[in-house]
Amino acid sequence: MDLAKLSLAWDVNSSQFIHFPVPVSSSIPVLAQTSETPSPAPSFREALRFWVKLGFVSFGGPAGQIAIMHTELVDRKKWISEPLFLHALNFCMLLPGPEAQQLATYLGWRLHGVRGGIAAGALFVLPAVVILWALSWLYMSLGHVEWVAAIFYGLQPAVMAIVAAAVLRVGRKALRNSVMWALAAMAFVALFVFKAPFAAVMLGAGLLGWFGSQFAPRYFGVGQDQAKGRRESSPVGGSSSSPAATGVELGEGAAGSRSGWAHALRVVGGGTLLWWVPILLAGWLAGWQSVWFKLGFFFSKAALITFGGAYAVLPYVAQQAVDQYHWLTTPQMMSGLALAETTPGPLIMVLQFVGFAGAWQNPGPLPPLLAATLGAAITTWATFLPSFIFVLTGAPYIERLRRVRGLTAMLSAITAAVVGVILNLAVWFGIHTLWPGGGAIDLFALVLAAVLFAGMHWRKWEVIPVVVVGGVLGLVWRLLLVGAA
Repeated sequence: MDLAKLSLAWDVNSSQFIHFPVPVSSSIPVLAQTSETPSPAPSFREALRFWVKLGFVSFGGPAGQIAIMHTELVDRKKWISEPLFLHALNFCMLLPGPEAQQLATYLGWRLHGVRGGIAAGALFVLPAVVILWALSWLYMSLGHVEWVAAIFYGLQPAVMAIVAAAVLRVGRKALRNSVMWALAAMAFVALFVFKAPFAAVMLGAGLLGWFGSQFAPRYFGVGQDQAKGRRESSPVGGSSSSPAATGVELGEGAAGSRSGWAHALRVVGGGTLLWWVPILLAGWLAGWQSVWFKLGFFFSKAALITFGGAYAVLPYVAQQAVDQYHWLTTPQMMSGLALAETTPGPLIMVLQFVGFAGAWQNPGPLPPLLAATLGAAITTWATFLPSFIFVLTGAPYIERLRRVRGLTAMLSAITAAVVGVILNLAVWFGIHTLWPGGGAIDLFALVLAAVLFAGMHWRKWEVIPVVVVGGVLGLVWRLLLVGAA
């Protein structure tokens, strides 16, 4: 009779362990079995078809996207071994940027080298890029139409409920002791009260985690979590360095698994050149004060500090895009988040909406749609291209990186700080939603946000239905009830 063994991986965005059921015989070690009968490595065309499909079905946030890849690549197709998948996921959790897209990039690299990594990572986000561009265009061109404005009026309390539910979901998993609670509280106070820079909060949390691993490791999950990881990534009665444990499924990726300074310099040098040439070209052609250069430069900085996912980086983006650059308004930011929630791909695609809206409203000599398309393109480029550099540079060193105990503690501390960061975002959204323009409280928004939050928290409603319900109720309230009155 077959038994089920659960493998674990920590998801930063949702701050929960993702459980992957792996069927095994009761008498055979799990990892030994998965590596004894691997499927032949797929052709590049066969893998390409899968990455295209994944780009269109990758709903559900990072946890859902990672689960889809595990089900397809490990359980069904058996292109990737269980230990390799988990090691890759743990590596991607340590990087800034969207870990699900980075995981796809790594697995593509593992199967077919650099071209496989580029194809997998690009196709993971390309469908979302096109869909969100179309939604952004409709929003910006029709946003002043009464019925469209009514829909987005209802989306704002829906987004408020989504972010509030995220605070509790993340906090319940991440704040495992008093030190983690203190880190979350410090992050919230630093951002909300003292208006500290987001990058400084993330850097401070990471440094505290590093020192914590040296002086108080038990508060930062170093000893316990690493022991758990060793138990789950080692075959029964075997060593984690055995062939069965490392999941040797190199395929064409074996050629790309060479490490060394030459490899790192090629990837970093070539990737950095690709990263900055379009941004510098925008500055040279349109001016260094143009919206396109500022978008490219700003989101290049954001790409280096986006630990903890989209919810964590949104306060920093909102602070700069709304208050400093005046690219868009707070309601527009919330509407963009709602649109990003309904598309496949990583939630951090919301940054593309910021670039689109910012250039649409500051088009310079260009038509608004062309200006916005260029703004969305340069924002997306600056947001995602650094992830390719991180993954393709660090992939050959994955086994060495995962043994650094300080990185585990840094990840725990940053995750705890993310709770405070998301709470700051929830409060910021709540103030602008419930007291629009600083006037009287909006009772409709308050009641709708409370009902949707209760449904998500206690009834486990999914995000997309919540967004749809919010939009429909906003339309009904504004046009039928308030309009009739």
